[in-house]
Amino acid sequence: MMPDSLRAQRKEDHLRFAEQSFRDHRHNDFDELHLVRPTLPQTSVNSDNLATTLFDKPVSAPFFINAMTGGTAHATEINTALAGVAQQEGIAVAFGSASIVGHEPQALAGFVAAREQAADVPVLINVNPGTPLSVVSQLVEALEPSAVQVHVNVVQELVMREGDRDFHWAEPLAAIIDRVHDSYQLPVVVKEVGFGWDVASLRLAQRLGADVVDVAGSGGTNFAVIERLRREQDASDSVDYSWLEDSGLSTVQSLVNAQQVAGLTVFGSGGVRHPLDVLKCLVLGARAVGVSGVMLHTLVNCGAEGLRELVSTWKLQLAGLFALYGAPDYQHLSSVPYWLEPRLEAYVRQIVQGDQR
Repeated sequence: MMPDSLRAQRKEDHLRFAEQSFRDHRHNDFDELHLVRPTLPQTSVNSDNLATTLFDKPVSAPFFINAMTGGTAHATEINTALAGVAQQEGIAVAFGSASIVGHEPQALAGFVAAREQAADVPVLINVNPGTPLSVVSQLVEALEPSAVQVHVNVVQELVMREGDRDFHWAEPLAAIIDRVHDSYQLPVVVKEVGFGWDVASLRLAQRLGADVVDVAGSGGTNFAVIERLRREQDASDSVDYSWLEDSGLSTVQSLVNAQQVAGLTVFGSGGVRHPLDVLKCLVLGARAVGVSGVMLHTLVNCGAEGLRELVSTWKLQLAGLFALYGAPDYQHLSSVPYWLEPRLEAYVRQIVQGDQR
């Protein structure tokens, strides 16, 4: 079993290296998907058009602050600030993994403190598939979330020196879903951490009872890179997994995959850099869009007020994009046409053809 001090240090490493490796203009597959705008859109800019509901709670926009960290004093400061901004701006917020509470019960207080800052907006709590059901129940009862996220992160675990090596996660994932459904009547979101979803795994998650899949594709924070940077701190560790850093499916590819799974509700996240990326996720069928890297980078460098200004600006810009692309409201986004550059177009063609074989 990993010592508690190492768990806390790992979380601090993740935060430090996530910020160190952040690039706000990193090219990703969003740049190879182009929306077609009408020259005469017959619309007007109205921020009220962004309003929707998420987990039966009203939100001011269809994007949210996605899971980042939790369980240390520094993480509590971050989650408390994120929750405060979410409350001020009327958007949802997801805390980072709270599974640490099963090993360090004192860590729960930090999540409670952050939860108190977001009284009126949807709050998601996050656990891993191996979290004991008793801990899941403890977290739900203490934090009263709107939904439970369960993160799946096989690539990260493989690269991580102290990571899991047994990936038989379907059964424990189903057990968590059943517990959350049966005991608390709450929805469950199954989320990747930056490597996306294939069609078969999306279908499996749906069969296991997941209410939402957050595709969290590649293109943003890369935990294979972060774990490599952690390994490089130890001169005695020469194991190289750098060749796995490009192994993920992008957010665009993952949302295309999700289109092959009838009745599946998805969130788009992973590499979202600005409101146009948010809009592209929504056009591809995402019910909502999670943003992590940009939010963390802004909070670290500009403080909570700077993050609040960013969220407010994004809402204004996204309302403008709704009007620019001829969508008077959220429901009309699915009719926005788009075209793909050759590499993505080939992927889509092969995925669809392969799924029909």
